[in-house]
Amino acid sequence: MWRLKLSEGDDDSECLTSFNNHVGRQFWEFDPLFVGTPEEHALVEKARADFSNSRYEIKQSSDLLMRIQLAKKSDEHISEEEEEEEVSREEKVVNTLRKALRFYSTLQAEDGHWPGDYGGPLFLLPGLVIALSVMDAVKTIITDEHKKEMCRYLYNHQNLDGGWGLHIEGRSSMFCTVLNYVSLRLLGQEMDGGDGAMHKARTWILDHGGATYIPSWGKCWLSVLGVYEWDGNNPLPPELWLLPYFLPIHPGRMWCHCRMVYLPMSYLYGKRFIGPISGVVLSLRKELYNQAYHQIDWNLARNQCSKEDLYFPHPLIQDILWKCLHKFAEPLVMKWPFSKLRNRALSTVMKHIEYEDVNTNYLCIGPVNKVMNMLCCWIDDPNSTAVKRHLSRIKDYLWVAEDGMKMNGYNGSQLWDVVLAVQAIVGTNLPQEYDLMLKRAHQFIKMSQMSKDSSGDLSCWYRHSSKGGWPFSTADNGWAAGDCTAEGLKAALILSQLPYEIAGQALEQNKLYDAVDLILSLQNSSGGFASYELTRSNAWLEMINPSEIFGDIIIDYQYVECTSAAIQGLKQFSKLYPGYRRKNIEACIKKALHFIESMQLSDGSWYGSWAVCYTYGTWFGITGLITGGKTYENSLAVRKGCEFLLSKQLPSGGWGESYLSSQDKVYTNVGKDVSHIVNTGWAMLALIEAGQAKRDPNPLHRAAKVLINSQMANGDFPQQEIVGVFNKNCMISYSAYRNIFPIWALGVYLNKVLKA
Repeated sequence: MWRLKLSEGDDDSECLTSFNNHVGRQFWEFDPLFVGTPEEHALVEKARADFSNSRYEIKQSSDLLMRIQLAKKSDEHISEEEEEEEVSREEKVVNTLRKALRFYSTLQAEDGHWPGDYGGPLFLLPGLVIALSVMDAVKTIITDEHKKEMCRYLYNHQNLDGGWGLHIEGRSSMFCTVLNYVSLRLLGQEMDGGDGAMHKARTWILDHGGATYIPSWGKCWLSVLGVYEWDGNNPLPPELWLLPYFLPIHPGRMWCHCRMVYLPMSYLYGKRFIGPISGVVLSLRKELYNQAYHQIDWNLARNQCSKEDLYFPHPLIQDILWKCLHKFAEPLVMKWPFSKLRNRALSTVMKHIEYEDVNTNYLCIGPVNKVMNMLCCWIDDPNSTAVKRHLSRIKDYLWVAEDGMKMNGYNGSQLWDVVLAVQAIVGTNLPQEYDLMLKRAHQFIKMSQMSKDSSGDLSCWYRHSSKGGWPFSTADNGWAAGDCTAEGLKAALILSQLPYEIAGQALEQNKLYDAVDLILSLQNSSGGFASYELTRSNAWLEMINPSEIFGDIIIDYQYVECTSAAIQGLKQFSKLYPGYRRKNIEACIKKALHFIESMQLSDGSWYGSWAVCYTYGTWFGITGLITGGKTYENSLAVRKGCEFLLSKQLPSGGWGESYLSSQDKVYTNVGKDVSHIVNTGWAMLALIEAGQAKRDPNPLHRAAKVLINSQMANGDFPQQEIVGVFNKNCMISYSAYRNIFPIWALGVYLNKVLKA
């Protein structure tokens, strides 16, 4: 059976490095000796069958394999007294919270984090399969059991029309249909296998023009595999890394996720690397196109992109730029003596890849550059230690659930989930139900803070300071995120005020100071905060966004969520430590408040960039303003935000926002009067913070009823539609939100509304 392993290294420890002895690490391993009980087998198979049977209606897995392994049997039950109508509203809430906390405690790892699924995007796993295939490492890394679960996942998330979307709830796209079809072939599926699924996928591809219409990231992967020509790619010259930094187009000025993907991509392009041409590759050259491979006009194919994929069309200036580079610059650098410049650029790029690898323990900032960096290291030296270390970290990105094996969008969301969970649990004010949860969570937070900067001269590697920061996932990831640092600081401060027997030893004062210093260093002149670093260039650079499928990727934009988190963390700190950098903190908060007000839309909402969508953004907008000293009475922005939320409340009492809001930038409901417990939790938290209970508590009572009635018999909450998002157009699963936000909202409702 598959087993979830937590905070463990590998048998071959020489290939695995860690900053904190693998705290927070989570990975699945197939153990043939662990047979499990007949009851466990039956539960697992039922979960798989149920998902498969309802896969076109329910796209999100419920993480049942993890729950089967971790959840302890509970003899808790709802008493007759609790089911009676006479039970007060307060008692119903308390009973709901007790069950929820007791269940959630069973999912916590001993190191303090809550493991979980962070999948959703459907273009991640294919990159791994293609890279391993090229490296001839498929059989080494992907066992038959891995293949079985990967195929299960891909077939489970194939749409009814035969294609795959950009994410599990998305409409079919050329990008993911081609890549997932190719992956299935490389995993050993026949071209007409899968009970007709492969034929349907191939028909979708050919009916939509063939694989020349795949977006640029797909073109790159297909070129590496050898089923698409490099001449059909727009240029990605590695020479950009040799430009002086003062130029606004220098890659070091780009958003870290963007530059870290295009870094290895430029290496692959500059090398024009093509993997071994196997029989499957030759067959794919026939399967993916409507015409003979040797007859394809690759120059025409450079700018072809399926209308189903095209989210960010190329401006004319971009097409002119690519044409000039393709026609004049590229032929030049391929010939001596200019080839020396290309070789120098490739060497520089490789050094940056190595720096990223070492400073992230070969996890890298995310799954796309992790796999590409691994491939680049293999191209550079197939027998290097770097390749071995990369291979040992692949499992950190793979997650198994009832829908199969997926590749996560990060090596998890461990720290982020923990700091939100801490606030939710403390907000219930039910210390008798905390058990060991807070003490363990506190220890995880302390172990996950970064104690030093990345190595070397940070400016040479275009890295911001990270000392005192917290990552999104684990310390081994090596990247401090601004909002994670702010929320980490806030959670650490909250825990420091609790008795030792509940929360354990407080974080040292000097480490709190380090976090504050880092947060203050991340504020931009506008007052806003970006995701990881300062905004280093101008928004007009977005006109050279070559991805076609994502929006707002070129620079690190400033966000209401990150700015609000900074206000909340700093305000909490200044209450407890008023003497440290008081004037700096006050000036920072003042500017940040102005930024949040400037980002509010005319209807009173804020656009949320990291979750769905206006509900999420408005929660952060209102909470940031209130924390900064604004009130419903003295702030028009707060009043408009509350009015917006109330206008979106459904007749059922909840809120239910669709991912289409993020994509289309128009508030869209999940369905007619369909509530989503996470959206409902965000809206409740914002309205309660803004004093809605004093004006009219009925909207809050109705919303609370939705959450209470949504709870399952064991204390868990149901997994509903996808709620995470990045770059406007791609969704991602935050599986812990289903537990965190009902607990948080009901806890605050209990203490600030019912007991007020």
